[in-house]
Amino acid sequence: MKCRERLELYLRENHADFEVMTHSEVFTMQEVAAALHVPGDHVAKVVIVNADGAMAMLVLPAPYRLAFNQVRSLLGTKDARLASEEEFTGLFPDCDTGAMPPFGNLYGVPVHVDRSLADQTNILFRVGTHTETMKLAYSDFARLAQPIAGSFAEEA
Repeated sequence: MKCRERLELYLRENHADFEVMTHSEVFTMQEVAAALHVPGDHVAKVVIVNADGAMAMLVLPAPYRLAFNQVRSLLGTKDARLASEEEFTGLFPDCDTGAMPPFGNLYGVPVHVDRSLADQTNILFRVGTHTETMKLAYSDFARLAQPIAGSFAEEA
């Protein structure tokens, strides 16, 4: 089963409305925002970090970057760094590299979301490819992904 199919099934089973949007192939979430003509801070990017040897999923607005002191504090770790593609690709076997959705709970990866996204009505994110994006009510995302909210992002 592909990532999008897995996620759509999960959302339907949990009575969450969503919309899938197709766009040209792009590789950054800022490019997704431009392709969909929406502000970058309305689009969520997923970043995988290696925190003391364990993988964690961080979800933040596309134009933001990680504040690693805050990441370490949030995760309660001494070390936190961006995970390499080789470290996380196998965790998301049904997704194109770098196109995983912010539902780490479906892959056994803890999810953390920056509080700035919690202020949004909807969340837009990739669904396993570089050409498909999903729009979902933030309340449904929070209910189903059960992310830990914290402040760990800063404007780039």
